[in-house]
Amino acid sequence: MKNNENDEIKIEETSQNNPFREDDGEVVQPELNEEKTDVSLEQSSENDELTKIKQDFESLNNQYLRLAADFDNYRKRQAQEREGLITYGKIDALTKLVEVLDNFDRAEQALKDSEDISCVKEAFNVLHKQMVDSLEKVGLSKIETVGKEFDPNIHDAVMQTPTQDYPDQTIIAELQKGYKLGEKVLRPALVNVATN
Repeated sequence: MKNNENDEIKIEETSQNNPFREDDGEVVQPELNEEKTDVSLEQSSENDELTKIKQDFESLNNQYLRLAADFDNYRKRQAQEREGLITYGKIDALTKLVEVLDNFDRAEQALKDSEDISCVKEAFNVLHKQMVDSLEKVGLSKIETVGKEFDPNIHDAVMQTPTQDYPDQTIIAELQKGYKLGEKVLRPALVNVATN
């Protein structure tokens, strides 16, 4: 029991010498160092500010990337529309000129049997060749028909002739020429197709 008494005495002595003890006997908790508190608050504030700046940067960077992608898409769309307008202009002009070519072909057929007007024939042939050459420079091309296999994408079968002389679905006669601009069909060729 002596040990307990000594322990109590030691506790009382240390509590009497305690600088945190007030006069009424209560123990006062020591105040935290204000400098440490200020530093940790400043660090917390700086971390919050840094986090906000990083978020703002990410947001602005994402906006920039979206804007750059939108502009790139806009530029590509504009280029496609420009090419489409140019092609449309060519198609419109060539569609009208194809009718002129048809008239040349009809006149050539009418003059074919006539031998006494050789000068008219020669002039007509020169004119026809010039017209065809000019249209080919713009991009017009004639659709191949006779001897080729029928293709519904570029040919229009207006007649079918049963025959064993040609393979099935082979074009045996061209009734009206067809024309293309690049890969775009301006007018399909009217043809007669062999059937077996």
